[in-house]
Amino acid sequence: MGKKPTIAISHLGCEKNRIDTEHMLGLLVAAGYQVDNNEELADYVIVNTCSFIAAARTESVRTIVELAEADKKIVIAGCMAQHFQEELLAELPEAVAVVGTGDYTKIVDVIERVESGERVKEVSAEPTYIADETTPRYRTTSEGVAYLRVAEGCDYRCAFCIIPHLRGKQRSRTIESLVAEAEQLASEGVRELILISQITTNYGLDIYGEPKLAELLRALGQVDVPWIRMHYAYPTGLTPAVIEAIQETPNVLPYLDLPLQHSHPEVLRVMNRPWQGRVNDALIERIKTALPEAVLRTTFIVGFPGETQQQFEHLLQFVRHHEFDHVGAFTFSPEEGTPAYNLPHQLPQDVMDSRRDALMAVQQPISLKKNQGEVGKVVDVLIEQEHPSTGELIGRSARFAPEVDGLVYVQGEAPLGTIVPVEITDADVYDIYGSVVLSPLSVVR
Repeated sequence: MGKKPTIAISHLGCEKNRIDTEHMLGLLVAAGYQVDNNEELADYVIVNTCSFIAAARTESVRTIVELAEADKKIVIAGCMAQHFQEELLAELPEAVAVVGTGDYTKIVDVIERVESGERVKEVSAEPTYIADETTPRYRTTSEGVAYLRVAEGCDYRCAFCIIPHLRGKQRSRTIESLVAEAEQLASEGVRELILISQITTNYGLDIYGEPKLAELLRALGQVDVPWIRMHYAYPTGLTPAVIEAIQETPNVLPYLDLPLQHSHPEVLRVMNRPWQGRVNDALIERIKTALPEAVLRTTFIVGFPGETQQQFEHLLQFVRHHEFDHVGAFTFSPEEGTPAYNLPHQLPQDVMDSRRDALMAVQQPISLKKNQGEVGKVVDVLIEQEHPSTGELIGRSARFAPEVDGLVYVQGEAPLGTIVPVEITDADVYDIYGSVVLSPLSVVR
């Protein structure tokens, strides 16, 4: 047996992709491969790609080309491999393998086949696999945080979205499987679990015949982890049972990530989000009344084909009225293979850009006001990193999710991966600032 090659992974894309990356790393390490985060020293580089929108594909291609120019053997995995398997092999001689979104757990076998001289295409036509708590995993996030994938794939067919084509139909994991993985992560010192899937409020529909998010939250409430955060909670799925579970489960944060995409009924109809017609002002007010402490984040697409100035003004008014804590705004990206790609009345990029900027100009003073409302409070902060030059601690309060929201810059001392009380002294549009509270009652968790 010769020495096994060293392998690096270049991770691109979303947190669902990150979990795939972590499972590939775990499987390779378990098989005795040396995994190095230094791409220059590795024999192989696995590029786990994103193919959600054109900008993500551009980044994926640029990464692959740079590695090819550095004479690396490249394994292309993830959404772009699923999307463009034939083209990638045809156009990139440096690509020794492509691995689809439902095939990443075969990575050890793929590397062995490549080592024996084969050029490998391991892409299931429709992804059906989902890893569980028995699949080795090597986490790449900060030590205090882990993502817990409750389901994979999506059964909706939004006009702008290619995810069902890339990731297959929804397939949920059992509550028992998720609790087992959550307990394992908690034993590793994880202080925050982030539940993810395409539509977290639809969790369990495919295996139990009805959504079981409320039951899952209550079950995870028994796990010894201080924070449980949900991503991608559709407002229509925030039923009284789910809201009650959030209210009654102390470690479930009242943080609601509502992927609304637009406010105008006609735009939503063309987006093929008909169920969302029920997402009106009354529903959001009901959520706010039931969960007065709730932190609301959402994302919007501006410049969808045919969006009129009047419809865009409707969206601006919606944002002014509801005062979301965090808003992400994206310009429409026409994706080949989606119904929206061929819709008439596509808007020029400069119009879309100006609408995105106008939307953020409305949101920024709202975000500033929300952040300034924290000044003078003592809040729990998960400490995640230390600034390399200033030594200042950087973390997040329960109001901020990783990657997408702001940060808390903290004066004082605290171990990384712990939750400590911080007195907030200042705030700007995106971030807040404070100092560790040092008192006999302050508890590092």
